Parts: sequence; structure tokens; C-alpha cells
Amino acid sequence: MTRRYWNINLEEMMEAGVHFGHGTRKWNPKMAPYISAKRKGIHITNLTRTARFLSEACDLVFDAASRGKQFLIVGTKNKAADSVAWAAIKARCHYVNKKWLGGMLTNWSTTETRLHKFRDLRMEQKTGRLNRLPKRDAAMLKRQLSRLQTYLGGIKYMTGLPDIVIIVDQHEEYTALRECITLGIPTICLIDTNCDPDLADISIPANDDAISSIRLILNKLVFAICEGRSSYIRNP
Repeated sequence: MTRRYWNINLEEMMEAGVHFGHGTRKWNPKMAPYISAKRKGIHITNLTRTARFLSEACDLVFDAASRGKQFLIVGTKNKAADSVAWAAIKARCHYVNKKWLGGMLTNWSTTETRLHKFRDLRMEQKTGRLNRLPKRDAAMLKRQLSRLQTYLGGIKYMTGLPDIVIIVDQHEEYTALRECITLGIPTICLIDTNCDPDLADISIPANDDAISSIRLILNKLVFAICEGRSSYIRNP
């Protein structure tokens, strides 16, 4: 894997609050190597290590994108949802930002069936067929379409399992992470001081509660993916 320079600097991360961890009572002892200090009852993340792992993650997604690999970004809590959708759309990735439906990856055949239904309903709506149905039937199908849009809208173009999954908040998305581990799908996890750094293939220690922190980390990864994609287009 080629190492590149991704313009990751400590001052920018400090301004975004990337270094603020959880309270010292809510911590995972495995995170000790990634913590540099305690301040007012809060653990402070070692940003030098954050920069190192973020750089490694950028190298990984650049190389994968330059080979045409597909990405899924997962982050369903309110503070992450908008940033996840923005990042995925910008980098042309799939995303889940509302709710992770159990078995979304491990039971892919069921997910695929739901996606086919979703696409069919969208087509029926576009062609106006739904409006020609009896009101009761149309209302039921529109409710179904709305629900599918909420939960599957970010993966509507996904035709198979992703090659790499990027997860914001290990605790919140533990089910998604376990599914990736079960299937052997490489993962990049944004982890706070209460997480287990051993679960993901690359764990990036960072504040997973502040929108500014989440956005900064995703920004760097998105830039690397876009750079990789442009390299793939030039050298298919």
C-alpha cells in the first residue's frame, strides 16, 4: 500500500475537538495507548496517534478507490447522520444514516429483495401508476415506499456486499461492525475512549460525539476516496 501525504495536522484536529474523549469513568482500558492525559474528568486522545491511523486509513481507501472498490459509510446517530450522507454523496459511496436493519449484510438476499421492491415502487411512483390505484392501496404503497426510502435510500444502488465499510461510533453501530467481522469485510472505525480498538481493521481514535470531529475525519477519508476514484478513471 502506497503511503501518501494527506495534510492531516494536529492544530486543525484540536480546533475540531477531535481530542476530547469520554469521562474517565466511561472508558475501555484497551484505549490506554491512545490516551495522552486526563483533564477535568475527561480523557484526552493522543492526536499524534490519531493522525497516524487516519493517514493509514486514507492510504487504504485511496488504494481501494483506485481499484474501483465500493464503500459503505455507516453512522445512524443524530449528530452523525447529516455528515455521513454528505460524505457518501460527495465520494459516491453507499451509506446508512437512519437505522441499521439487523442482517443488512449477513442476510444480503433479504436486503436485495427489499431493494428490488424499493426500486419497483420508485418506478411506479415516477410513472404515476401509484396515483391510478384505489386510494387505500396507493396510500399503503406510499407508506411502504417512504419507509424503504428512510432505511434503504442510501444503499438503493448497491448491487452486492461492499468492499470496505467506514463506521462512525463503534458502540452505536456494533451490529453493523459484527456483521462485517462475520463476513470478513474490512472496516475503518472512528472510535472514542469507551471503544475496543481491536475490533476494526483500522481504528481511528477520535471524538465521536462532536459534529466538527466527525466531519473532519470523514472529510479526510472522502478526499482520499475521491483522489483514488480520479486515479481509477484515468487508469482503468
